[in-house]
Amino acid sequence: MASQINLELLPRARCFFDEPVQIKVTWLRSRQVVTMRARSTDERGVLFSSSAIYRADDRGEVDLNKQPSIGGSFVGVEPMGLLWSLRAEALHQYFQKEKALEPQVVTFSVHDEDEGRVLAEATSERLLLGDGVTRLPVIEGNINGVLFTPPGAGPFPAVLDLNSFPTEKRAALLANKGFVVLALCVFNVKPKNTKEIHLDRFRDGIHFLQRQPKVGGNGVGVLSRSKASDIALSVAAFLPSVNACVWINGCSANTFFPLYYNKRQILSTQLFDNSKVIPTESGAFINKYAHTNPLAEENKGSLIPIEQAKAQFLFVASEDDMCWDSKAYVDEMVERLKRHGKDNFESICYRTAGHVLNLPFSPFCPSSPHGICSYRAIWGGEPRAHTAAEVHLWKKIQEFFRAHLSCDDADESNK
Repeated sequence: MASQINLELLPRARCFFDEPVQIKVTWLRSRQVVTMRARSTDERGVLFSSSAIYRADDRGEVDLNKQPSIGGSFVGVEPMGLLWSLRAEALHQYFQKEKALEPQVVTFSVHDEDEGRVLAEATSERLLLGDGVTRLPVIEGNINGVLFTPPGAGPFPAVLDLNSFPTEKRAALLANKGFVVLALCVFNVKPKNTKEIHLDRFRDGIHFLQRQPKVGGNGVGVLSRSKASDIALSVAAFLPSVNACVWINGCSANTFFPLYYNKRQILSTQLFDNSKVIPTESGAFINKYAHTNPLAEENKGSLIPIEQAKAQFLFVASEDDMCWDSKAYVDEMVERLKRHGKDNFESICYRTAGHVLNLPFSPFCPSSPHGICSYRAIWGGEPRAHTAAEVHLWKKIQEFFRAHLSCDDADESNK
């Protein structure tokens, strides 16, 4: 019977990174107990794996869309649990998948519970770059990024995808949805070698986007998370042509490095209190309480004047963010905008999600090395709720940009 056992990935094994896949096993014995496993190697060569135990139904089938795991990396009905629960053997590891050209390759297998032998196996390729989407590295003046352009005549709305460090995955997937996206990072050099950040580079990125022949509309969108989020607020506050800004789990003040524009400092740095960094038994640290109050007198010069921005804002906060007090910063920004008679914002709060809100079905990361501070950081979040937040947010981001960056005669085929 072992040779007949079939492991299916539906509707297809080759799909986009943000698409769910149905995992189904047939031709098992009635009520047979098996272990499902997944494994995937990241761009550094680190192996991540997950497992879950299932009992086949009376027909000898296991369908992860319907049946609960009874043990392993997760329990309960979790159709994509084998993906989001992928973990490295060592602690504090982040699944490194930043380049768009190659898919994430995941091998799924079903094993006999008693002997552990492989009964069936299937491989999924989870794509970041769709057919016809072009990827163009851009090194021009101050700009060092990657441009993604969807197929079709356009015009398409334009998005500046800001990340703290180089990554292409979010930009590539947005291009699949019908956006022209320029991926830029805040740090072109290591943070330890950074003394200041210049807004001019992001202004030049916006101008570059607006010159693209397939770009329509009068303004661009900005997408950000973490340190990049305070840069996004400054882009919206100080630069024209920004119609929509998505801020995810960051600060309402300028952080870590002073911000310059046109060769002069426009914002100082929010103070960071190292004495309030909390160590944990795992060897990682909690930063949440070390970022001082942005409204305090000593931080006055770092507070970003979002009230002068004309863009629409989408503020996204995870209440279990252990890196920033993101919910408090959202509350502060909303109150400030209201005080100035502004209603150009909406906000979402995820109660038990953590800091690293990533693409749907990404391996959950509870802790990893901090990109700026010289230690490992606790990011927070309950895995199930965090994953649900990522799925919800990814759809919301697209809806938000479509609402505020619409091109009347845009090509609809990619939506």
